[in-house]
Amino acid sequence: MPPLTRILLVDDSSRDAEMVLNVFEACGLAHKVVHVRDGADALDYLYRRNQFAERPEGNPSVVLLDIKMPRVDGLEVLRQMKADPLLQMIPVMLMTSSREERDLVEGYKLGANGYMVKSVNFQEFVEAVKRLGEFWAFVNEPPPGGQRYFDDPTT
Repeated sequence: MPPLTRILLVDDSSRDAEMVLNVFEACGLAHKVVHVRDGADALDYLYRRNQFAERPEGNPSVVLLDIKMPRVDGLEVLRQMKADPLLQMIPVMLMTSSREERDLVEGYKLGANGYMVKSVNFQEFVEAVKRLGEFWAFVNEPPPGGQRYFDDPTT
């Protein structure tokens, strides 16, 4: 299996993002994570524009996407990704505090590859994130032709 390139973490909660990064650090994956705080920045990253115009070419191996965010919400990011032939094959894991059935259904209708509700229990959240990171980094086989050639951990 080719090595994992980047995990794009899209979450406006500094606390949740920090926990994810800490768990990924313990798994040896933190250097692979690019964190952005809302959907507008996620789209800028994916389309290599504005502050991300100079980042190397290639797509992240997976996008961990919150739903409820300012500017552009996660469902809109997902909608745009799955409508674009250049982005539609990127796996998207919705990682949200929303337990609303309509968000779950809409996420899957739009093409999400998974839906994880963020647990309020710290240990449960840590374990879920650990399993999630290990799956995408070590178990999942990416689609053919996936772009996996980043080497610079600052991108």
